[in-house]
Amino acid sequence: MSKYKVNNTASVYVSAAHKSSGKTIISLGLSRIFSDLNHNIQTFKKGPDYIDMGWLSFASRRKSYNLDFNTQTSKEIKDLYKNKKTNINLIEGNKGLYDGVNLHGKDDNSAMSILLDVPVILVIDTQGITRGIAPLLQGYVNFEKKCNIKGIILNKVSTERHESKLINSVENYTDLKILGSVRKNKDLVISERHLGLIPANEKKVVEKKINAISNIISESISKKEFSALGINFKKQKIDKKIVQNITTKKVITKIKIGVFYDSSFGFYYADDIENLKKYGAEIVYINAVKNKKIPNVDAIFIGGGFPEINAEKLSKNKILMLNLKKFIEEEKPCYAECGGLMYLSESIKYNSKKYKMVGIIPGCVNMSEKPIGRGYVKLEVKKNHLWNSAPTGIINAHEFHHANLILNKGVKSNFSYNVKRGYGINGKSDGYMYKKLLANFTHLRNTEQYPWVKYFINFIKESKND
Repeated sequence: MSKYKVNNTASVYVSAAHKSSGKTIISLGLSRIFSDLNHNIQTFKKGPDYIDMGWLSFASRRKSYNLDFNTQTSKEIKDLYKNKKTNINLIEGNKGLYDGVNLHGKDDNSAMSILLDVPVILVIDTQGITRGIAPLLQGYVNFEKKCNIKGIILNKVSTERHESKLINSVENYTDLKILGSVRKNKDLVISERHLGLIPANEKKVVEKKINAISNIISESISKKEFSALGINFKKQKIDKKIVQNITTKKVITKIKIGVFYDSSFGFYYADDIENLKKYGAEIVYINAVKNKKIPNVDAIFIGGGFPEINAEKLSKNKILMLNLKKFIEEEKPCYAECGGLMYLSESIKYNSKKYKMVGIIPGCVNMSEKPIGRGYVKLEVKKNHLWNSAPTGIINAHEFHHANLILNKGVKSNFSYNVKRGYGINGKSDGYMYKKLLANFTHLRNTEQYPWVKYFINFIKESKND
């Protein structure tokens, strides 16, 4: 077991046979349990997902980080994991264990677990299966020998009889340890909204749900079997000396950035915000519903989220929207992604009702039941990119939006990106430019392949010197 317990560190990778198996619920429950026990629990999420990451952050009471083969090199992934890991580390996978874009599995969950040398806990949706679980598990164990599946958690178990059949089959035909058995329970269901779960920054809803989940999971897992992975469930003394490794030095600048953060706008990568601070930016948070004024800042960043859900409340805060429009019209830098772009449009049509928005982008947003843009995208950076220091070339990113921006007829639009894969604003272009505003449906990630934070900071500094 020492292989997985180095310097008093234990790690697990929570994956599943297929998506919607319940790995997020299991991960949330475990994260909150360890947090309540005063363990230094660090969570990670494979892929570009904001929502699960937000829930993990809330459950662990600690910032969560994304590990993504699409935007990060293997070295970047390993460095991020090494720099952020602590006593207990939990990585939640995406989709199924062997599901990825690459045919040979170079970007799937098993590849990530092998890269980071972290044992896998496989969550199995047991609905409609008994003895059939045995060949399923045998297949998963034997498919990739380097992937170290250490145990399983039976999920959505219906009855005691069902549980007994599953346990007997696993014990008779496999060498895998059963780490837990979770019964079907309505309290383990989280309402879905668009791309997954309701945003975790809706704190009132989330706190009650997380506590209910952790109580059920605590009663459903084998603490003895978990101890074999180097994880104990003893109450810990709060260790204030535990700090995460920091490998970067802060660059001193004098820049203030207003970041919209509330129940409408909450899709931000923790390390992107950290990188803004690393380059010397002071972050001033803005609530789009409660605040009336734009604070004294040099630039504004409006991330993604669900502005359509709060469209009525947003539309009523006319003073803030007027001030924001004035800010952009005065040629001050502003960067917006997805929900931020929607907010800057003339209106959002949601549930057959139209709500007025900021109106700086000459067009209206219509919501669709089906995604307009979904998944990984490839963008070609154009020579006329608003951020002067951004080099041309192809970059990897992702999008997931049910919104469709219909620009007004006759509007001459300038864009920063050609879409090579994905949809963006119109299937061909993304990155709407107006004065010193850049707005795109694509979500960027600050990595070596495209350190957008540096380009944005440089642009802000240049604007201050104009």
